[in-house]
Amino acid sequence: MKIIDVCAFYTPHGGGVRTYINRKLAIGAAMGHEIVVIAPGEENSVEHREGGGRVINIAAPQLIVDRRYRYFDDSAAVHRILDAEQPDFVEGSSPWRTSTIVAKWQGGAPRALFMHADPLAVYAYRWFGRVHSRDTIDRNFDMFWRHLRRLGESYDSIICANPSFTERLTTGGVAGVKTIPMGVDPGVFSPALRDETLRADLLARCALPPQATLLLGVGRLFAEKRWPMIVDACLSASQTRPLGLVIVGDGRDKDKVVRHIGGNPHIHLLAPISDRTLLATVMASADALVHGSSAETFGLVVAEAAASGLPLIVPDEGGAAFLATPETGEHYKAGDTASFTDAIHRLLDRDLGELRAAATALAAHAPTIDSHFEALFAHYGTLTGQSRRAA
Repeated sequence: MKIIDVCAFYTPHGGGVRTYINRKLAIGAAMGHEIVVIAPGEENSVEHREGGGRVINIAAPQLIVDRRYRYFDDSAAVHRILDAEQPDFVEGSSPWRTSTIVAKWQGGAPRALFMHADPLAVYAYRWFGRVHSRDTIDRNFDMFWRHLRRLGESYDSIICANPSFTERLTTGGVAGVKTIPMGVDPGVFSPALRDETLRADLLARCALPPQATLLLGVGRLFAEKRWPMIVDACLSASQTRPLGLVIVGDGRDKDKVVRHIGGNPHIHLLAPISDRTLLATVMASADALVHGSSAETFGLVVAEAAASGLPLIVPDEGGAAFLATPETGEHYKAGDTASFTDAIHRLLDRDLGELRAAATALAAHAPTIDSHFEALFAHYGTLTGQSRRAA
């Protein structure tokens, strides 16, 4: 098949979507598919990838809230490329403007919307969840729900990467929703990469001895990741036990996070690690991963930590919730600092040897991104020639 992905979230500056797209181009070529990505860029250009894949950049303005990203402002330019390329299948990857652009294309190819974002969880539920019920919030955001239901009618399939998201959309009346979980890069993350010398160095950066506990947080320094809550929970738990926190990440909330840390010597902030092997080694060398976001559509960082044999402390909502098992981690009430603190204590009160052994055993069965793409392309193949939208 010739598959075109109209991907508003792709940026050459990094992030999980770029990692996902790069793997998609490689795996697609290996499986005999031609993958073409249309992305908003600094200028009109074409990047040719090994195996025949391409990234077609359309000159587009920057997002005000994050200038690393851009957005499609010329739907006709996207439609001209789709007309010229004549794909067998089209994928949209954003529930915002991009979804409408792809839905309104007049070509006959079937199309799917991959929900790489969960706007209600990122914004509405996070902003108002402490004062209103989920049902009340949904009723007040019915305009967006109507938009999602129209997308369900305009697309042949809506793809989610975790079953909770699928259930929520289906319950909300969105048609054609299917769960296809994502996964980690094969051969990169492994418990065997654990390095006790590196662990001791990271704890030393937190002004702690090797006997202390090393917690790790990885991700963009954005509001939806709830870093202040993570910091507060770790500081509270550290009042009764030696505990250090290393945060790997950068982003628009960096200054806010630094101010919240307030010079505490037991918390160390590291720049993003682009070397995947080094990141995998850091993950395998920690004692547990702490995660704050309940708005993950899958939770790639959490999946990578699980593949590294790392015990997990994650919220009870969002994609990350499904990656921790009772044998390998603890859940806490999403957005609740006290519950998060209790989860840290519960995990560290367990037999850490048995906990790590269970996490190491589970790591061998971590889902891979390759199996995700095999399932995704197979699903697209079943939709080719039998468009529910056209019918």
